[in-house]
Amino acid sequence: MPPRADAVRNRAKILEVAARVFAEQGAAASTEQVAAEAGVAIGTIFRHFPTKADLLAAIMKDTLAGLAARVAAPDATLFGVFTDLVASAAARRSVIDLLPQLEVAESIAQFHAVVAGLLTRAQRAGEVRAEIGPDEVMALLVAVCQGALRGGWSPSLQRDTLAIVFAGLRPGESVVPAS
Repeated sequence: MPPRADAVRNRAKILEVAARVFAEQGAAASTEQVAAEAGVAIGTIFRHFPTKADLLAAIMKDTLAGLAARVAAPDATLFGVFTDLVASAAARRSVIDLLPQLEVAESIAQFHAVVAGLLTRAQRAGEVRAEIGPDEVMALLVAVCQGALRGGWSPSLQRDTLAIVFAGLRPGESVVPAS
């Protein structure tokens, strides 16, 4: 039997509010606050997510699924994805900090596969060196996003850092940005 429509709406509202609350206040934010802001009882949260870790894992899975959908869009580019992920990394700080403790391996594997497809497309278009593999791209994405997560990245630092990464990915380009 499919879930009731109100249960589906409640789950979506809880995830939306929880993602915002945890991004603003960190992982120490309370599920009681999430319940209050989502307009549901605390029991409703625990029916959907028995533990806070389950709630955080669900947020991360939704985040990765959303990223995978954006990356898989026909007009997505590898360089655009890098730029977008770095710009939005800080908004996910509290959840990403907990990633090693969350059970989201399948979601990460799906995201990796989508990035690999985007890389293949960029390589076929001659935009990225042929010898670069998806593992290197994922390592670069993680490293650059971690830098942005730690804070203090001005727009010019983001731009210059991405210019260095992009130059290293492009065939025949120097790795020193002209800033």
